[in-house]
Amino acid sequence: MTLFDRLILLLTGLTAIYLIWRFYSRYSEEKARYDIYYMMGFAVLLVSGLLLIAFGWDILASPYVLTVATLIPLGVSMGLMHQFVPDYKKAYSWFSLVGLLAIAVTSIGGMSLKSIAVPVFHGIAGLIIFGLPVYKCVVTKDAPKGFGLVGIGGLLISVGGIALAFIVAGKQLLFFSADFVFAILAPLLLLMTLAFTWGFVKEIKAE
Repeated sequence: MTLFDRLILLLTGLTAIYLIWRFYSRYSEEKARYDIYYMMGFAVLLVSGLLLIAFGWDILASPYVLTVATLIPLGVSMGLMHQFVPDYKKAYSWFSLVGLLAIAVTSIGGMSLKSIAVPVFHGIAGLIIFGLPVYKCVVTKDAPKGFGLVGIGGLLISVGGIALAFIVAGKQLLFFSADFVFAILAPLLLLMTLAFTWGFVKEIKAE
């Protein structure tokens, strides 16, 4: 990992701290559970970034890190489901729990099913993070336009997460070789976090 990567990851962490603060400020007033899920997702992103700065890309090979990092897309997607699709929040909460357990068992146990569990659950969470904000902005138009950037963040986290999962499993997704993924991963994480921050802050201010 280069010094540039570490600086980019530091900026990502600072951005995540700001977003966690915004969610906590809203939670202090409204006590909405979805803000807890948002904070969980970005707190894991913050810790993951700090671990990467300290130990480099090699730490991504740890099945424990892969399992914990799953809480990033699951936390954000659960927050969105609880906030915007409350009728399905219970079902999705169970789905997320099953997904987390499946990834934990297959990753820590070194099972070949890991190459299926990770892309499936990461992919579905990413589709929710991408689809819901776009739907709210474009179709129902009951969310500020800037909120659609959360969907862009979801797209970035899906592509990066799935490509990284394939590499950890010893495979390659399309042209996403290990060298290519590690070259773009730090900037991708920063762009993702900036997109999330812009979109969520727009939504918070619109209330």
